[in-house]
Amino acid sequence: MAAMSRGVCAFLAVVLLMFCLYEPLSVLAHSINEQLYFEILYPEDINYLFKIRPAKDFGAPFNFHYDHIHLVPTDPAQSCTVLNNGQALQGAIAMVERGGCSFMSKALTVEQYGAVAVVIYDSNQQDIEHWVDMIQDETERDTSIAAAFLLGKDGSMIKRSLQAHHLPAATISIPVNITSVPLNGFKQPPWSFW
Repeated sequence: MAAMSRGVCAFLAVVLLMFCLYEPLSVLAHSINEQLYFEILYPEDINYLFKIRPAKDFGAPFNFHYDHIHLVPTDPAQSCTVLNNGQALQGAIAMVERGGCSFMSKALTVEQYGAVAVVIYDSNQQDIEHWVDMIQDETERDTSIAAAFLLGKDGSMIKRSLQAHHLPAATISIPVNITSVPLNGFKQPPWSFW
């Protein structure tokens, strides 16, 4: 029995070692339907972790990490036409409202302005629970940037904070590996239930 216990302990030790060695790399390997997280660093009144869901069948994978990058709400918000603040998207992540045109069209629009990714938030500003699977629009177009969906209430609160502070963008870290965040350090938005 003792030999069996040592065997089980040795196996668990190897599994733990493998996890410790490869876990830091897992932040760069995300699959479809997996929840990802980003953290708003500034403005401080919305310094929370936000959950996003990558696009289902288009765009690049989230195989990158940005520690201090701008999240820029587009103008117009739905990004179906020429953008008034397109120059601000160069090297940033675009924040776009759902509606008016396909998810793919939105991604292609912001990509033209140099955005490195797009986060599309639901137009229902009170929604705190309904996720949308962002899918290809069957036009055979594709984008080389990553795309993700954000709940409507989260998008609304981020925009509201930026407007209150007269800021053109938030500073974020994306993606955030929450497996290394202690439970008491988990900064969930107070209006969310995850």
